[in-house]
Amino acid sequence: MTFEKVRVDRTSITFEVNGAEIEATPKPGQCLRTLLREHEHFEVKKGCDTGDCGACTVQVDGTPVHSCIYPAFRAADTQITTAAGLGQPGHLAPVQQRFVDAAGFQCGFCTPGMVVTAAAIEADAGTNPADLPRLLKGNLCRCTGYRSILDAITGQHTPVEGSCHVAPEHEQAEASSLGPVRTTGRPAPHSNSAGLAPTGPVPTGESGFRASGLVGTSPGAIAGERVVSGLEPYTLDVAIPGLLHLAVLGSPHAHARIRSLDLAKAAALPGVHRVLTHADSPATLFSTARHESRFDDPDDTLVFDATLRFRGQRVAAVVADSVAVAEAACRLIEVEYDLLEAVFDPKLATEPGAPLVHGDKDPVISRLAEPGRNLVAELHGEYGDVEAGLAKATTIVSGSWHTQRISHTHLETHATIGWLEQGRLNLRTSSQVPFLVQKEICRLFDLDPAGVRVFTARVGGGFGGKQELLTEDLVTLAVLKTGRPVQYEFTRTDELTIAPVRHPMMLDVTLGATANGRLTALKLGVLADTGAYGNHAPGVMFHGTSESVALYNVPNKRVDAQSVYTNNPPSGAFRGYGLGQIIFAIECALDELARELHVDPFELRRLNSVQPGDPLVVTHEEGPDLIFGSYGLDQCLDLAEAALERGNGTDVPAGPQWRVGTGMASSMIATTPPRGHRSQASVQLLPGGRYLVRVGTTEFGNGTTTVHGQIAATALHTSVDRIDLVHSDTDAAGYDSGAFGSAGVVVAGKAVLAAASALAETLGSAAASFSGQSDPTWLLERDGLYASEPAPSAGSATSMPSKLPGQGTDGLHPVVSLNPGSMESFVALDELAAWAATNDVDLTAVRREDGAVRSLAFNVHAFRVAVNTDTGEVRILQSIQAADAGFVMNPEQCRGQIEGGVAQALGTALFEEVVLDGAGAVTTRVLRNYHVPQLVDLPVTEVYFAQSHDVLGPFGAKSMSESTYNPVAPALANAVRDAIGIRPTELPMSRDRIWRLLHG
Repeated sequence: MTFEKVRVDRTSITFEVNGAEIEATPKPGQCLRTLLREHEHFEVKKGCDTGDCGACTVQVDGTPVHSCIYPAFRAADTQITTAAGLGQPGHLAPVQQRFVDAAGFQCGFCTPGMVVTAAAIEADAGTNPADLPRLLKGNLCRCTGYRSILDAITGQHTPVEGSCHVAPEHEQAEASSLGPVRTTGRPAPHSNSAGLAPTGPVPTGESGFRASGLVGTSPGAIAGERVVSGLEPYTLDVAIPGLLHLAVLGSPHAHARIRSLDLAKAAALPGVHRVLTHADSPATLFSTARHESRFDDPDDTLVFDATLRFRGQRVAAVVADSVAVAEAACRLIEVEYDLLEAVFDPKLATEPGAPLVHGDKDPVISRLAEPGRNLVAELHGEYGDVEAGLAKATTIVSGSWHTQRISHTHLETHATIGWLEQGRLNLRTSSQVPFLVQKEICRLFDLDPAGVRVFTARVGGGFGGKQELLTEDLVTLAVLKTGRPVQYEFTRTDELTIAPVRHPMMLDVTLGATANGRLTALKLGVLADTGAYGNHAPGVMFHGTSESVALYNVPNKRVDAQSVYTNNPPSGAFRGYGLGQIIFAIECALDELARELHVDPFELRRLNSVQPGDPLVVTHEEGPDLIFGSYGLDQCLDLAEAALERGNGTDVPAGPQWRVGTGMASSMIATTPPRGHRSQASVQLLPGGRYLVRVGTTEFGNGTTTVHGQIAATALHTSVDRIDLVHSDTDAAGYDSGAFGSAGVVVAGKAVLAAASALAETLGSAAASFSGQSDPTWLLERDGLYASEPAPSAGSATSMPSKLPGQGTDGLHPVVSLNPGSMESFVALDELAAWAATNDVDLTAVRREDGAVRSLAFNVHAFRVAVNTDTGEVRILQSIQAADAGFVMNPEQCRGQIEGGVAQALGTALFEEVVLDGAGAVTTRVLRNYHVPQLVDLPVTEVYFAQSHDVLGPFGAKSMSESTYNPVAPALANAVRDAIGIRPTELPMSRDRIWRLLHG
């Protein structure tokens, strides 16, 4: 058979985008997504480029399509509508406004595509609400858990107080699908004796109190209108003239040494500017993991290494005019490899004679436990005498558990754009830790920090995956070598194959207890596979074995933990940071113990959990940096148990093949990372009575930007709409360790509160100087300062109220902070700002927080499930989480964080797994083969807050972004065990695994 070359003319086409005509000439094979972005329609996002996530959704002649798989030439003579075409800030479409009102997003990267799909659903008058799970199957959200998205689409707002599901009147006798929420700091209206808001409809209109945005209320996200219209910029949503693109040639081998590289053909390809290899790499070892102390992680990585330790590791990189040219050039690079023996089983990795992954490393220089045995880190220690404790036990249970690799699947992939500006290196990057990236880039390339700026736009999700340095080093090298702007963007396949995953672990637990349920001994064995590099390996191992073990009062404990190298893809930081894996094993073992003892699982936790005053013990008593700043575990157990007993009215599926069970699990987590987490904030008065808050932490869906605005507004007696924020920029904000360890509120938020409170005092002094009246007390209000009698009121700038700021004694209305009859004079903030500028008076306050002392947060999850014994399907009938979040700064946002954490944990428990072939190659290389939960997969989770007030957090708040994830998988496993009588010990608990348990 012969083939003729066919000449294809590149034909110009014309189409409309949001009413504006565009003439373009698509490239052969080009998709509509890239064509639209070439014309700066950055509201069209890239999440997968395989038609699986929906982030790129646009309407073509009114029909929603995934523009990443829609051929660009087919756009000819069509009308295309993007999220920005539906409506823009100040003029939102009704569906966009509902997404704002219902808090229907967190990171917001999926939102423009989600809104476009929702608008098409709304336009179809015949849509049956029951069809929404099917209609939304092409739009994924990794953050929210979908409850708020469903609210936005259906036009139903589920307020945090009162009923969380306003059912039609004829259905109101039934239990709600979400259940009431118990709030902190402010009693729910008309609460019953148990402190639970009643079910039934409640008003959803905002009061002036909520609209002010003070802490304890739920104002919408500050960037909400921009997010829903697609106009909030993310990392790559910017046009850079002369931008070059970088592509990487990855290793086809799990373990090899580069013998030779022939770059001639690649370098000669038109459009190629530079080919980079290990010959261009700095010789400095580093870790891709980022922590406040860089010594927390082993130095085992080079920008380019002649030794390749996992499939996909960088061999070379091409910098070219386009991604297509760079990828074509990568295919022209000729490489000769010397293959090396590899190891893929973490158990075999530590045995004598096993291939050494980093046998060339000095254990002292690289901070490795024993590279000659592939040991990155290990912990062996005992408190008391475990064998003696087991001898005293009347009942002993033992078991082994296994947790899998999980991809973070943040919809915005890792990406960096770098350029030189007046000799300074600028890096715009999708990072949770811009200041830590700046420090390491300067160390690697011997650069002056004053000459390097690292900053982020809004970041499209992270979950720990962006606490790494994965693209910034290559972009820096490329920019320094070419002098041109360079962009490097991970594909979704990169995210699934070379980006770090959650550490898979093998876990052994032995528990002993007396007949009355008192624990006498706990023995834990951990083997963590850190993969080819040790980023986060010590931290995940030590943290994972910490609060999971310290939660229980056991007189005898032993931990033996190892984190080992293999030639598998690297592991890294993931939500929960090791606790999720180990809590899974311990909580399952406790459930089995409760069964052996015939003790209720809630009672077993009540009997053995630590309480204030108890020592926190792992292999030794924890130091004074970890304290009980508050305690709500007892309430969480009560709330979850009561909700489970109450039920939610969901019927069990019909048929004898369905078996029903219930299960629960507890968890504890420190509210910040150990050894300090630093943050600096500044607050400045601007003309017009506005305030500028500068704080270095990153917004990636955690909601810290909104909460920081609320904190500042509360301390300054103003409203959130008067607060401007600058964050996550090493040039424009003070130093911050980064958005990890759930530190955005309890560390950076404390810095904001301290700075805003200090400025409030400064403004009082400035008003006295401006007016010449120093005797009165100056009371700060929204528009200015009033001179009053010397005795300060509860709402003055010099006396912060002890109750919820901004609330009266009824908990619902603002405090009246001054007596109008005592006013002597008034100084407007605008006048004060103008006077300060003229007289060189700095109305800025700067404060720092070091996070050196940490508190503890608690979560309890419970499930009722039905399991199909014929198919292995697990159907969740009721999902409950009770959370000890301290004072809840933004109840709706905090509930969304909990729901999102539960959704991600259910993915871990039931569906998700990065699968390897046994030789280091990932087989789940595209999103459709990696089951991220869709709307149809998830129940609506009832969320309850304990009433507690933390002595460390701002206004008594605790962190809650990570902790929600940890108890979910064991609670579900315990419910499945209760249903089928067989213990699942491996995640995910997919249908096939449950079926095999049932049928041998």
